[in-house]
Amino acid sequence: MYYLKDLMRAEQGKTDNPIDIALKNYERVTTYRVTLRSKSGRSAEEIRYFYKSGYVRMEFISPFRGAVLIYNPIKNEVILKPFRITNFAVPLSPDNDMIRSAAGHRVHESDIGSMLRVAAELRSKGTTQIIGEEMIGGRRALLVRVTGNEHVAISGIHAYAFWLDQETCLPLKAVAYDLSGESREEILMDDLETNIDLPDELFSLS
Repeated sequence: MYYLKDLMRAEQGKTDNPIDIALKNYERVTTYRVTLRSKSGRSAEEIRYFYKSGYVRMEFISPFRGAVLIYNPIKNEVILKPFRITNFAVPLSPDNDMIRSAAGHRVHESDIGSMLRVAAELRSKGTTQIIGEEMIGGRRALLVRVTGNEHVAISGIHAYAFWLDQETCLPLKAVAYDLSGESREEILMDDLETNIDLPDELFSLS
């Protein structure tokens, strides 16, 4: 696994681009849990997020407090339990607009890896700038900005700013920008824990 010192050497051209390093480290992650706090326009979401080898569980804190969503990559199916006080659940396609995020993300493209892959594609068609170090949630992070060349946008995103954790090189915060330079989405990833034991039962509502 790469660490912050490797990211700093990247600035001097002595190792991989920091986005490539982050993606390589993510490929070693089989499970993680995190509290996502995102803003997109006037919308805000807070979700307790669990990931295990493609399976996703989202526990909504705000809005829709108490709702639970499960994604099964084998069946390519989402099960949504909209209310905490009942066992009622409904199967949905992951492409259903009703369960897209405020920024338009589909459930099976909501993990950290999907975000880093978009950034890697931007990097291949643009530039990467290492800006400096900051503290995010009490953790030391390196601020990196990836910008596509003129008129280049991937899924509407022209640039990304990432705050990469010193220990894992994974993002603790990300901001996506469109071609006009406006913020499309800001995501804060609190209490990120990787490669932890998550029981299979967590990814089932049966």
